[in-house]
Amino acid sequence: MTLILGSCVKRPGNFPPDCIDVRLDSTNLPIVWIDVDGDSIMHDTRIGGRMTIIHNGEGRLNYADTVAHPGQHLDYKGYIAIRHRGNSTYNNSPKKPYSIRTIDKPLKRGGSKIKVSLMGMPRDNNWALMAPYSDKSMIRDLLAQELARPMMEYVPQGRLCEVFLDGVYYGVHILSEVVSKGKHRLDLKKPKTTGDELTGDFLMEVDCNDEVTYTSEHCPVTANGTPLKDYHILFQYKSPEYDDLKPEQVQYINHRISQMEQVLASPGYRDPNTGYRQFIDVESFIAYQLITELSHNVDGYRLSSKFYKRRDSVDPRFKMVLWDSNLAFGNCKIRQSWRTDTWVYQSNDVLHAEHDVYLVPFWWYQLNSDPDYTASLKARWAEYRQGNLSDERLMATVDSLATILTSHGAEQRNSEAWPRWGVWVWNNYYVAKDYNDEINYLKTWLRKRLAWMDEQLGYQPTE
Repeated sequence: MTLILGSCVKRPGNFPPDCIDVRLDSTNLPIVWIDVDGDSIMHDTRIGGRMTIIHNGEGRLNYADTVAHPGQHLDYKGYIAIRHRGNSTYNNSPKKPYSIRTIDKPLKRGGSKIKVSLMGMPRDNNWALMAPYSDKSMIRDLLAQELARPMMEYVPQGRLCEVFLDGVYYGVHILSEVVSKGKHRLDLKKPKTTGDELTGDFLMEVDCNDEVTYTSEHCPVTANGTPLKDYHILFQYKSPEYDDLKPEQVQYINHRISQMEQVLASPGYRDPNTGYRQFIDVESFIAYQLITELSHNVDGYRLSSKFYKRRDSVDPRFKMVLWDSNLAFGNCKIRQSWRTDTWVYQSNDVLHAEHDVYLVPFWWYQLNSDPDYTASLKARWAEYRQGNLSDERLMATVDSLATILTSHGAEQRNSEAWPRWGVWVWNNYYVAKDYNDEINYLKTWLRKRLAWMDEQLGYQPTE
């Protein structure tokens, strides 16, 4: 492997890395070339471009020099519509994430979306190219997804890759499915305006105030259940998007959320027939809670917290989807999220004290006040701890993901492009000296977190 480094200075353009002359000869990761001919990639408006992906398959190397290495597999070669994506990951990180749509011809010529398979992931036209930066391990999102996959109906897939933009090496990214409507994703049907077809399908999220479409009638609560009356929980509607919803559909889904919250807040919320269980899929909520708590995700429950509802004839209950874990697993210093000995669902006291306006919905306090719910939570924790969340499997998953990045120099190249070792990066709690140190910190943090949750949930690992 040869690394040739040029001058480590910023140049004008689309947020280039610190060192712009990192050379890639061969890699075990797919290579993604994006070309926008020097146009500025925007955050709110898509521009046209081209994308080429070399992916010779699992266990085979990919070569940047296609002349010296002809006959490589072109996983994709075609047109895209691209923009920057993300909120905090865009505003606080010099390494920017992207939203990509695959299209059939140049955007300026009216290119339309086309569904394609990328890197072995099922066909779709909507993709995220995430840019791990504050997560120096670059695997926290993928780790959370792998742990959740056996537990939830749908968990997005992602693939580590190395990216060039207009010929400049931009480092390691994660090409990921987006939590969205799609045959191979949530497979949401288009709701109509009457009957059963009005009752689904809808994808929503609890999030920040940039696109508020509904505001909860119930305020969040402290760790002991005291209402925080000056705060509100905000919702966004993602599929269909709010602007595409008919008045009847808006009225229906607003009312359905209101119904669920009213019952959950009522004295009889625990009733097995008339209580909250008619509105939420308990197993889905438990799976989401266990992964959110295991990772101690500072954004869990309150930001990018996605949930969906199918038609009543299919399933009338809300279900959860996992998304956005880059600040989890001890990575973040704010809101005491680095700790291994607290519950995230009880974090409103800390959030409120630190003047954060985005708080955890009261749902999770109520659910965990129900002995039947907590009994199921403990049973599922014991089950998962003997399977996908066992110490052995969990550490093996970390090692496997890390090895992908170290075995053929991808992590080294990324670190040359974006130097971060030994320095504090936005919201980092632990300042690692190198990649091995970061992975060792992650594994040590996980062991402490597992031990604390075992104690709290009454699970005793067998030797």
